[in-house]
Amino acid sequence: MGKGGNDQENGITRNISWEEIRKHNKRQDQWLVINSKVYDITEWCNRHPGGRRVISHYAGEDATDPFTAFHPDKTFVSKFLKPLYVGDVAQEDQNVDKIVTDFRELRKTAEKMGLFDANLWFFAAHLGHIILLEVLAWLNMWYFGVGWTTFIVTSCILTIMQAQAGWLQHDLGHLSVFTSSKVNHWVHKMVIGGIKAASATWWNFRHFQHHAKPNIITKDPDVGVPYLFLLGEKMPLMWAKKRKGFMPYQWQHDYFFLLGPPLLLPIDFHIENIKCVFKWRLWSDLAWTVFFFTRFFIMYTPFLGGWGAFGLYMFVRFLESHWFVWVTQMNHIPMDIDKDHGKDWLSLQVHATCNVKQSVFNDWFTGHLNFQIEHHLFPTMPRHNYHRIKPLVESLCKKHSLEYQDKDLLPAFVDIVRSLKKSGQLWYDAYYYG
Repeated sequence: MGKGGNDQENGITRNISWEEIRKHNKRQDQWLVINSKVYDITEWCNRHPGGRRVISHYAGEDATDPFTAFHPDKTFVSKFLKPLYVGDVAQEDQNVDKIVTDFRELRKTAEKMGLFDANLWFFAAHLGHIILLEVLAWLNMWYFGVGWTTFIVTSCILTIMQAQAGWLQHDLGHLSVFTSSKVNHWVHKMVIGGIKAASATWWNFRHFQHHAKPNIITKDPDVGVPYLFLLGEKMPLMWAKKRKGFMPYQWQHDYFFLLGPPLLLPIDFHIENIKCVFKWRLWSDLAWTVFFFTRFFIMYTPFLGGWGAFGLYMFVRFLESHWFVWVTQMNHIPMDIDKDHGKDWLSLQVHATCNVKQSVFNDWFTGHLNFQIEHHLFPTMPRHNYHRIKPLVESLCKKHSLEYQDKDLLPAFVDIVRSLKKSGQLWYDAYYYG
């Protein structure tokens, strides 16, 4: 499997029903549909640049909209599809729901408005303020000398720098800065590796799955933390029914403050990065990470010594982790978390995401992830254009009776805790009294 068919070469187009297509959704047998054409990706998915899982999540489904969303240069990418071609979706099965056609028209409108064109001065200014913050952090310690006050101030400046570098690498990873995908990938490696000491390949593998199937149990790695936390309304009941779990989930909204924000970046992400780099032999990613630590220790060892510099690094990661977790989870944890029901692209993303109201501070603080709905619908769109497409997305959601949630920042944070408390209580009631 995975080599396509020969019928097209013989001048015969094979017509395939959706009933047949849906059968090919197993790891050893995977078909998907793009623009009414059927492709066998069984073997090729292992060579997919975005990782095997992200494309396999659409086995047996229509992948037209995620394919369009993730690939800026569709002409180039389409060349890889030709050897995988199996046939066309049968004519009688090519009816598309109105919500799907309306969304595709919205995307065409966004393209005509030039909303996928990046303003390089915006990103240059963003990079400039990251470099400025790093210089200020070092100058603070150089000028004022070593002391607890200096240590704390330097840590805070570096935390801001690291958080903002995180938003920039996010832009580059989504290919939304440069017109060339190769340039985006190269600069992404430089920023995430050289400034943040992380693997670009690891980030792509994890993050693209999240975008392809947000809040889908077993498919979105961001909700795959059931041994520590149970999220949504369905997962707690599933685990309670199977008598699974070892944590006191009814108190997860309390221990979240101890195990969630404090430990994600300092512990979990470091372990994941190291594991992936050596398992997949990502030597170029490793080289950038080595560059980061070499530069960091050269800068701060003269002031703090080796262990002191390491302590500074870990403390910055500890502070940044709080920033990262609260910002990234406010858009998803309170939303619908469920098994995969094959929803259309618009419904899937709107049900799994919510926005936080626009302001100069919110845009900067969240890296424009306060426009989470727009970002998920159009992941390659430069973030400085989200506010322009937002009214059109709201209008489309209203037309199709989809709830478009747009919250204030602090209530969005509070909703994380409320959601965790509700999910934990659902598990407790079902486990002990269900």
